[in-house]
Amino acid sequence: MASKIKLTFLGTSAQIPTAKRNHSGILLSYNSENILIDCGEGIQRQFRKARLNPCRVTRILITHWHGDHVFGLPGILSTLSFSDYSGELHIYGPKGTTEFVKDLLKLFNFQKNFRIIAKDVSGKFFEGSDFYLEAGRMKHGIPVNAYNFVVKDKLRIDKKKLMKSKISAGKHLADLSKGKDIIYQGKKYKAKDFTYLEKGKKISFVLDTLNNERIIPFVKSADVFVSESSFSSDNSKEAKEHLHLTSEQAGQIAKKAKVGKLILTHISQRYEKDLSVLLKDAKKNFKNVQLVNDLDVVEV
Repeated sequence: MASKIKLTFLGTSAQIPTAKRNHSGILLSYNSENILIDCGEGIQRQFRKARLNPCRVTRILITHWHGDHVFGLPGILSTLSFSDYSGELHIYGPKGTTEFVKDLLKLFNFQKNFRIIAKDVSGKFFEGSDFYLEAGRMKHGIPVNAYNFVVKDKLRIDKKKLMKSKISAGKHLADLSKGKDIIYQGKKYKAKDFTYLEKGKKISFVLDTLNNERIIPFVKSADVFVSESSFSSDNSKEAKEHLHLTSEQAGQIAKKAKVGKLILTHISQRYEKDLSVLLKDAKKNFKNVQLVNDLDVVEV
């Protein structure tokens, strides 16, 4: 059975935090990976509230260098330093990230007792044995990335068929798992008869961008599409002026890209008293929509 992907929404506000919503931050947990997407102000306390250990963070993906997405970065790096973080922390982001991290480390002169590797990224920038990460350039006035977390398709062995054919455990199963035919007790068995393809999963994150032609192909067929929802359609003029998406546009993108689920985040304080306007907007075109609050957890 495939491992679950867990999304913990540490912060769901837009530019100005509220009493209920912290600045942006999403933790994606998958096996031993804990990937933080954006690092808004107050993220350290959000980890505490969620009963999560920041020392388990393996990578940080910065969408862009506006304050509400990065003000928490010096704080969490300091926390890791004082907590004897023993990992190698990778920080990825759009053009300029490498230099920004260097400047940040000079400005905040805390004891750095672990390795920090910063890198400007685009396209596929990391590939592990069972998942990969890719970045797509968006439009927001400054360099900005959207991100995909993609679990690869995997060939699985049908254990019931093995038992029926009385094939016991052994090194020959490693060949089967690679799609290779095997010889067992003098008899040939075809891999296609004992294996099946377990479909991978795709999670897309698009935070802070003007609606543009790159979004749909980037998020296409995602199981979950996490989108900013800074404005309703009633404020579409302001959305365009400030280079943001409306919730209605997020719903349109979700429909055209044929995603499985749309999650709305990056919620402006102006809608805090009536969130239904954002949900209604998104659901004009796409029905499977969730508007998240701080500390909400979604499993995929």
